[in-house]
Amino acid sequence: MAGRIAFIELSGLNLLEIPDKEKEKLWISGGFPDAFLATDNDIVMQWHDNFVRTYIERDLPLLGLGVSPVILRNLWMMVAHTHGNVVNYSNIGKSLELSSTTIKKYLDFLENAFLIRQLQPYHLNVKKRIIKSPKLFIRDTGVLHNLLNIGSRSELEGNPLKGNSFEGFAIEQIIQICGPAYKPFFYRTHHGAECDLLLTKASKPVYSIEIKYSSTPKLTRGNNIAFNDIGAELQFIITPDTEDYLISKHTRVCSLKVFMEKYLR
Repeated sequence: MAGRIAFIELSGLNLLEIPDKEKEKLWISGGFPDAFLATDNDIVMQWHDNFVRTYIERDLPLLGLGVSPVILRNLWMMVAHTHGNVVNYSNIGKSLELSSTTIKKYLDFLENAFLIRQLQPYHLNVKKRIIKSPKLFIRDTGVLHNLLNIGSRSELEGNPLKGNSFEGFAIEQIIQICGPAYKPFFYRTHHGAECDLLLTKASKPVYSIEIKYSSTPKLTRGNNIAFNDIGAELQFIITPDTEDYLISKHTRVCSLKVFMEKYLR
């Protein structure tokens, strides 16, 4: 009968569960305990290699996704290289010689298997030309870095997807803490207004969050337009590790961990 089952999503390790000195390791190695606790980068890479291979060759087929392992791996790789960007189904479909409809179906399957997140756009004003496709993220940054062949902090530092990686990491960390209390979105228009993460409660914007991989972050013109469009109660710029201060009358800069500990209510 209805009401007799409760569903609890078990996420990876969270910043608030680990010592402060380990926060960078959590970003690099991801939140799976075996990978996070490994003391050697080669072991971390091997663990993620095994994880990806097991999902492709055994777990996803057992869940009902009857797709060639080669196609699955290539799709997962393409998602990794578009991590943090608005999905283009046609481009992915052309690369894999599959239809856009099939790509959407496969991505939905990966999302239901808790491997990726399709962050939906926030439709605030129907008169504006809002981006309507979701942004794609691989939920665990350890898996993301493995698919991008990134095995250390120095290798990540030189990768052009470094900022996208931190954006996805921050979004997952925040959503873990929010639970079902808030609904997450992003905001972007064809005219350049954008906001990385918008948290709403009862359809009302509460937090507008821009995520910057910088020690001296600044709001762009597009960020300011988005913040004004959204009109959220609270506006933040979140970075890996900066002081906590107001950058303008209505916008505060702070680190990801400070935001989660002090300002996320």
